[in-house]
Amino acid sequence: MDDKLRPLTLGEILDRTAQLYRRNFWTFTGVAAVPMVAMIAVLVPLVAGFTYSGAIISKGSTPNSTASIAITIGLLIAMPVLLTAAVVEQAALTRTAIGAHLGSKLKVREAIRSVWPRFWRYLGLMVLLGLLVIGLPAAVAAIAISGAVAIRAIGHSAGAPLSGLLAFLALTAASVYAVWRWLCYSMAMSACIVEEKSAWHSIKRANLLSKGTRGRIFVMYLLVLAITFVIAMIADVFMFIGIAIATALGGSKFGPAATVVGLILGLIIRLSLQIVIEPIPVIALVLFYYDQRVRTEAYDIELMMEQAGLTAPQRATALP
Repeated sequence: MDDKLRPLTLGEILDRTAQLYRRNFWTFTGVAAVPMVAMIAVLVPLVAGFTYSGAIISKGSTPNSTASIAITIGLLIAMPVLLTAAVVEQAALTRTAIGAHLGSKLKVREAIRSVWPRFWRYLGLMVLLGLLVIGLPAAVAAIAISGAVAIRAIGHSAGAPLSGLLAFLALTAASVYAVWRWLCYSMAMSACIVEEKSAWHSIKRANLLSKGTRGRIFVMYLLVLAITFVIAMIADVFMFIGIAIATALGGSKFGPAATVVGLILGLIIRLSLQIVIEPIPVIALVLFYYDQRVRTEAYDIELMMEQAGLTAPQRATALP
């Protein structure tokens, strides 16, 4: 039986993720590379500006007001560009994974272009996810930490252990809650694209579908995190080489320049290697989405009846 027509174990989902990625490697990396290039183009000047300004200030020189204004303007420009790139990357990769799973391959240009008609819906979804997964627990943790600081200020040294414990518990609880909420909502982009739902209804749909499989999704993310950690170490090696050269040069005029080059080189390598890693969790989440529909909604029977011409095609399974 076709993999998309039966429930899959975690091992089978990971194996099929590897198969789909291997068969469509250049398509996935091409889709991930397009927004990543935009990120590199924006982040490299900012990193260079921040690093060089910091190197100059650390020597005791007067900060350049023109450079500070330029960096501020760069940040204002960078934020919407980075957010747009993130939305395009996630939506285009999800569409590519859906097509690869259902047997209708998309080209890189088609995947990127298919995002724009519903860009604002996907943007709203990612902003809402950010608020629910990160913003809400961060706000609660900030309030708890502020209370801990107030306790320490009132109790002076006697309140220090209690305030420290409260701050630690607040951060731990916020982190655990954020991870749990992300596991609940991680299939929201798949639901938004496949079923053409609004941002809020996609989140509710993902929360419903994720019941019973959140532990498997967590294991998948642990594996991806391990791979990402190795890649980060490789990128940091190049960054430390640049910083070591800057340290060796000491107070010479090449010291700040070497620091900038080292940080930029590490950033470019990390983002470039991230292009290879980013499609993996997206493909796996698409497979989890269809697996849950098969398990809970008999989607396999619905799809077979549709392919046999016994029912009208559903919008939920149609790709643009």
